[in-house]
Amino acid sequence: MASENSFVQPAIPRFDGHYDHWSMLMENFLRSKEYWNLIETGITAAAEGSSLSEIQQKTYEDQKLKDLKAKNYLFQAIDRSILETILKKDTVKEIWDSLKQKYQGTTRVKRAQLQALRKEFEVLHMKVAESVNDYFGRTLTIANKMRTHGEQMNDVVIIEKILRSMTSKYDYVVCSIEESNDLDTMSIDELQSSLLVHEQQISRHMNDEQALQITHGFQQGGRGGGRGTYRGRGRGRCRFGFDKSILECYYCHELGHFQWECPKRDKEQKANYAETKDEMLLMAFVDSNEIAMEHIWFLDSGRSNHMCGKQNMFFDLDKSFRESMKLGNDSSLTVQGKGNIRMEVNRFVHVITEVFYVPDLKNNLLSIGQLQEKGLTVLIQRGICKIFHKEKGLIMETAMTHNRMFTVHARYTPKELKCFSSLITDQTDLWHCRYGHLSWNGLKVLQQKNMVKGLPPFKASQKICENCLVGRQHRDPFPKASMWRASNILQLVHADICGPINPVSNGKKGYLITFIDDFSKKTWVYFLMEKSEALSTFKSYTARVEKETGFYIRSLRTNRGGEFTSQDFTDFYNEHGIHRQLTTAYTPQQNGVAERKNRTIMNMVRSMLTAKQIPKTFWPEAVNWTVHILNRCPTLAVKNKTPAEMWNGHKPSVDYFRVFGWISHVHVPDSKRVKLDAKSLKCILLGVSDESKAFKLFDPISNKIIISRDVVFEEDQ
Repeated sequence: MASENSFVQPAIPRFDGHYDHWSMLMENFLRSKEYWNLIETGITAAAEGSSLSEIQQKTYEDQKLKDLKAKNYLFQAIDRSILETILKKDTVKEIWDSLKQKYQGTTRVKRAQLQALRKEFEVLHMKVAESVNDYFGRTLTIANKMRTHGEQMNDVVIIEKILRSMTSKYDYVVCSIEESNDLDTMSIDELQSSLLVHEQQISRHMNDEQALQITHGFQQGGRGGGRGTYRGRGRGRCRFGFDKSILECYYCHELGHFQWECPKRDKEQKANYAETKDEMLLMAFVDSNEIAMEHIWFLDSGRSNHMCGKQNMFFDLDKSFRESMKLGNDSSLTVQGKGNIRMEVNRFVHVITEVFYVPDLKNNLLSIGQLQEKGLTVLIQRGICKIFHKEKGLIMETAMTHNRMFTVHARYTPKELKCFSSLITDQTDLWHCRYGHLSWNGLKVLQQKNMVKGLPPFKASQKICENCLVGRQHRDPFPKASMWRASNILQLVHADICGPINPVSNGKKGYLITFIDDFSKKTWVYFLMEKSEALSTFKSYTARVEKETGFYIRSLRTNRGGEFTSQDFTDFYNEHGIHRQLTTAYTPQQNGVAERKNRTIMNMVRSMLTAKQIPKTFWPEAVNWTVHILNRCPTLAVKNKTPAEMWNGHKPSVDYFRVFGWISHVHVPDSKRVKLDAKSLKCILLGVSDESKAFKLFDPISNKIIISRDVVFEEDQ
């Protein structure tokens, strides 16, 4: 008798990123091992200071052993890359909860995911060619996901959804199921089996109809026929023989031929034929004995499509297209392609699209119906035919000929030699296309270094390959350095808005705007609640710097944001004689000075806030300190001087610089305390004051900003 260990052990479900499916498999696996209670309740820990009895100690050791075994299963199920992201791995419950939080999300995340699933479930419909099994699979997948996220999905809800979202060919089946069954008690499996039976019946019925249509295809002018005794007019192939000796002609009532083959049938020209299923009939027949008109097109209201018999007139031709058509004299022609023709009428070039290529056709024919489908208007009045375009007006006009026909005299434009042309004769262009539009430099290297065999010598073409431009045209490079720089202060100012920044600051600010003087590279920063405050901020900045220096702002360079292009901004420009410089649309590189400055500022702000674990709501203070530092840093544009020195002519001092976020001790003035109160207050450094020669600090106890010059810093904290 085989031992218990000889049985095949169940495989541990590997986590593949689909948490809902994996958690269901893993839960079932752990329940089979009797370890699931460790996931639900965890290990019962003893209270601090209490001693365990021998039985309690043994129970605790058993739980720890089971927990280690359960952890071993999870470690085998989870990849190392995922396991390294889990911080707490002491117990199996901590690992499970961490995975659940990471991949299933919080309650809010579940609610958002459930909303998306509800929307997907509501708009779900069966596709036209979709099978019943595939549609049930899509529906039940969404329903199971909704159940996993806490939605109460009863079977009747799913059944009703499936029934009302089936395609129209199942309408009678749906009505039958709804009338003969109680949907409240019906199961999803019963519904699926019932629909599968109907689907098989529908498929069988369609196959029978198709077989019947093939059998009698010769009676309907279809594409039957092929390699049997009877050969039809088309590409299909019948796999049966047919004896025409027993067939009666409906015209002469003799045996041995069809009506359309009858030799006694009248051969006179006919009109007003009806269209069959697969053959396009030409409503008017033009005798081939008429004068050959190579560049004359006949307008015909009884024809289904434009047709042309000369291949060289097409500049774009799809030779894989095949059709069969019937003329008014009962003869048949084969369409061997469809394409576009470019022709010149009255010195205007027109492109006629979807023209059938019929090699045996002696005349070029224009379909009035197809012209009207393209939005053109055809007016025939008093022997004159006029064709109007809805925007260009009259584009063609022709008089009726002696045989009551309307002709258009046209001169076709030959196709230009381009890449991908079937008429390429130049070896250079030919090999350019053969090599998948490889660059000329690449072809030149292959030729000069003899890296391949069979490549003929050629010179680089000077023509522009339009297909290369479509595939890989790129933007022109931007200059590494500006070709022009301001020669005086405020001759040019760069400005840009950065934001929205999340979270908003303690002062409810969500944006920052920077102004950079192009000559000195000095930067000013202001904080905004909304972008609409840009104009008022610029007015304040203008008044400040113009009074400080005695110069006037001459030019302001910004992007095309609405805050800079508003009418109020334009009026301010005009009033103060400021020249406005705007970047090209979708080209922020032209405002690179301001864009790069904002990027540098935000990079330094992130580093400072992270280094000292300062809350992100203090980002304006970090920005102010960053700008203060950058104005005292070297730049490539200004040689051997800092922006601050270039602005005011004085070399700045930095001996007061301290690390942003340092622990600082602020002296409490006598007026702020009594005899036994502490003389020092522990705060956090937030930079320097804009208004006083002092430091700016934050008291975390009172949540207040303190400005003081009497500060002792803990430089190692």
